[in-house]
Amino acid sequence: MTVFFPLLLLICTLSTVRLEINSDSKIIPLLNRGMETAQTSDPEETCKPDINSVLREMSALLAELKAEIRHLQKENEAQAAKVRELELQKTELEKLKEQHEAQGGELITIKSKANITENQVEVLKREAEVKRVAFSASLSGTDAQTIGPFDTYMPLVFKHVVSNIGNAYNSHTGSFTAPVRGAYHFEFYVFGHHSHPAGAVLVKNGEHVFIAYEHSSGPHSVSSSNGVTLLLEVGDVVFLRLWNGAWIYDNTNRHSTFSGHLLFPM
Repeated sequence: MTVFFPLLLLICTLSTVRLEINSDSKIIPLLNRGMETAQTSDPEETCKPDINSVLREMSALLAELKAEIRHLQKENEAQAAKVRELELQKTELEKLKEQHEAQGGELITIKSKANITENQVEVLKREAEVKRVAFSASLSGTDAQTIGPFDTYMPLVFKHVVSNIGNAYNSHTGSFTAPVRGAYHFEFYVFGHHSHPAGAVLVKNGEHVFIAYEHSSGPHSVSSSNGVTLLLEVGDVVFLRLWNGAWIYDNTNRHSTFSGHLLFPM
């Protein structure tokens, strides 16, 4: 509204001047009449304001508009700079996100490999422990002891354990249980005295394998021994039985013994 009013006054003034200079003969009278009219009439009704004032107002308005435009341009430039900065930050965040995801994948891979390696180490440790299998025990380690004779086969329990690497031998039952598939070697010695025979048989899973047997008709002591190498599966059981009608003797000297060890796994 502020701009419209000065423009309206300017248009009215220019129109009046143009109308009155159409006739040379009427210039002076019209000017005189205009001056008389200006003295008695309202400026808004005659529409004849000072043109210089209008121009000054218009110049001031244009200057304000230019200043406003410059201000808006600066604001637009600042906002555009902020937008570019935000776009750069967004791009950087996307790159960081991709790097994080890639590192997460690498971490998962490393962790999986570490777990596999740890499991392999545990397996190797167990295998190494299983490969260390050996035992040796005597029938008695303290007092003198005689077992037999009996009319049937009787299991022998060698209670005095000298070594039991791998804990495959049970001193309560006298049996050896294979912890791993492989080749095992066993040796056993039986000792007797006087006129009774001394004999024992090595048993694998209830089946007689090798026997050690000796008989004396006089008052002299006798001994016998034997050994065998067996292919055992995991869980196979090996032990000694007293031969029927025979006996076995032992004391602190440990004459009667039972030993075995793993040669190699298979």
